Amino acid sequence: MFIGHFALGLAAKRATPRVSLAVLFGAAQLADLVWPVLVGLDVEHVRIDPGNTAFTPLDFISYPYSHSLLLLAIWGVAFAAAHGLGANQDRRTFGILAALVVSHWVLDYVTHRPDMPLYPGGPKGGLGLWNSVAATLVVEVAMYAAGLWIYLRATRPRDAVGRWAFGALALFLAVIYAVNVAGPPPPSVTAIWIVGIAGGAILIAWSWWADRHRDVY
Repeated sequence: MFIGHFALGLAAKRATPRVSLAVLFGAAQLADLVWPVLVGLDVEHVRIDPGNTAFTPLDFISYPYSHSLLLLAIWGVAFAAAHGLGANQDRRTFGILAALVVSHWVLDYVTHRPDMPLYPGGPKGGLGLWNSVAATLVVEVAMYAAGLWIYLRATRPRDAVGRWAFGALALFLAVIYAVNVAGPPPPSVTAIWIVGIAGGAILIAWSWWADRHRDVY
């Protein structure tokens, strides 16, 4: 899943209005921010295998530290605790941030074939939504639309930056998703982790910039 994760980050803004969208995106996408780093370090492994599922050409061979349920639960607590060090954070915000981190495993469990580990070296599961392109599109596009609607109902632009920077971000995410669906497989595993690291950094910075120019209702 891709934009479905961002959808949860967008929707969480209503429940945590004082938290930057960049933090919410970082929580929902933490697994995919850590994963390319670990792939680049040869700690976790993926291969390009067109036809692995109908939706993606990637075979996720091993990602026990970035994508197992147990580790994401630990990362979730650590992420929420780290955010609390620099902000006045109540228990509700702590719980939402930790839950966003863990939600990555839940959504990936729905979409992936059985390759999502419960814990490093443990059993793997997955419901295989990616075996149907149409069903995947329906679920993710609906989630993204709902997340955008909730975010836009919870915030308003303070200035032109808040209006256009966020609009461009929302459009960019949709375009990247479309390219991933319709485009060719990545040229190499190296390209995957380089783009993953660079793209993640850009999206976090962009979301921080756009969100700080918007006010909450």
